[in-house]
Amino acid sequence: MEESNTRSKNLKAQPIRPIELLNYQEGSVVSRTLINEKGGTVTLFAFDEDEELSEHTAPYDALVQLLEGEAKITIAGAAHHVKEGEMIIMPAGEPHAVKAGEKFKMILTMIKT
Repeated sequence: MEESNTRSKNLKAQPIRPIELLNYQEGSVVSRTLINEKGGTVTLFAFDEDEELSEHTAPYDALVQLLEGEAKITIAGAAHHVKEGEMIIMPAGEPHAVKAGEKFKMILTMIKT
């Protein structure tokens, strides 16, 4: 955990290409937390093809920004196909799930206050 925080600090105050900070891993969902504060988090994700996060809820709104590929994001039973360069807000308290029909990378931003 401490190593991750050190790596994130090294990213501060410099331009970065988030798509290059995380590699795909076969049969996995990989994540890297960039900001983890009381007020919120920013996390990168790389989903391999056919991987998913099963339906769950969160107590805060969450903003998903697609960096690469395409994802199926289901919110309260409605499926949305979100493509590279697009974003979607998952409302607090609404059940949602994320599925990769193909490899994709995203940034998840959650503001807690």
